[in-house]
Amino acid sequence: MAAFIAASLLARAQEVKYTVNGISKNNGSTISLYDRTTMQQLGTTTVADGKFSFNGTAEKNALMAVGDTNMGWMTLFFNDGTPVIVNINDSTLKGSPVNERLVAYDVAANAPIGNLQQKIENMSDEERDKKQSEITGALIIAFAKMSEQIEKIFKEEKDNMIPAAFITEYQQLFGQAKLDSILNTKPVWASHPSVQRQVAQWAYQKEQEEKKNAYIGQQFTDLEEEDVDGNMHKLSEYVGKGKWVLVDFWASWCGPCKAEMPNVVEAYNKYHAKGFDIVGLSFDNKKEPWVKAITDWNMPWIHLSDVKGWKTVASEVYGVNSIPDNLLIDPQGKIVARGLRAATLHAKLKEVFGE
Repeated sequence: MAAFIAASLLARAQEVKYTVNGISKNNGSTISLYDRTTMQQLGTTTVADGKFSFNGTAEKNALMAVGDTNMGWMTLFFNDGTPVIVNINDSTLKGSPVNERLVAYDVAANAPIGNLQQKIENMSDEERDKKQSEITGALIIAFAKMSEQIEKIFKEEKDNMIPAAFITEYQQLFGQAKLDSILNTKPVWASHPSVQRQVAQWAYQKEQEEKKNAYIGQQFTDLEEEDVDGNMHKLSEYVGKGKWVLVDFWASWCGPCKAEMPNVVEAYNKYHAKGFDIVGLSFDNKKEPWVKAITDWNMPWIHLSDVKGWKTVASEVYGVNSIPDNLLIDPQGKIVARGLRAATLHAKLKEVFGE
């Protein structure tokens, strides 16, 4: 979706030459240049004699990012036709006034979190354990400072493209409703292609979530898949039979599924004796890793799959377009919740079963 939107925008774009000269003390390190408007890497180069450079063309005012691959930090700038000089050593930039302000804002906004993260990394495990409360408090303060900086950008830079570089951070910190209220005033930066792409992507995600949530309050729809022994089973054998059932959509190749599974296992162990069960519907496309993950991840409940990956019948029946995902179904077979993860899963089950 995002790639399609970016391609559509590019079709109308005016190309402008960019010149990036850089300074770095890390001779031999790899420097990468990205066009964040189109989400494409424009090239890489190697630092030699403390210097590096890039030349080429990209969309006018495209949001660009350049940085040392091993350092993580990327310096932002707009391709406004003015050459830039980037100092990797201190994350500064010389170029047009807009780009110089952009980089100053970016450094200031990220400094509170970055400084705290560096401080935590320098602690021993024992020291971190002792200072958990202190660290949590410092994190809250750091995010508050970051929020102040981001809000400052949107108040002070209404008549240029700078806020376009921070739209994701603003949405995460202040919410979609507050961002929409600003977008409705049609500020200059709202026309930037990266903003249009992001807004379209959020709209698409919202549409998909609404489609998913439309299942809540409905009676479950039956389907049929094989268990690990190759025997066919209907979902109705386990759902609507007097127990609360979590229908869990997952796959062995899914990193977030693996990260979430200990939480699901904990919930199963805590509430199974009280009438809670789980039916796992796998999005694997090979049987061996599916079966292995069931054992390796300690998942002692019913597992079904047609081993068709994203073409699985479960995806079609329940509109699953990302995993992990799940449905909580009451004893009568009505879907009462969806997408319960981490603490939200335990909170809902506590509501149902008590402690």
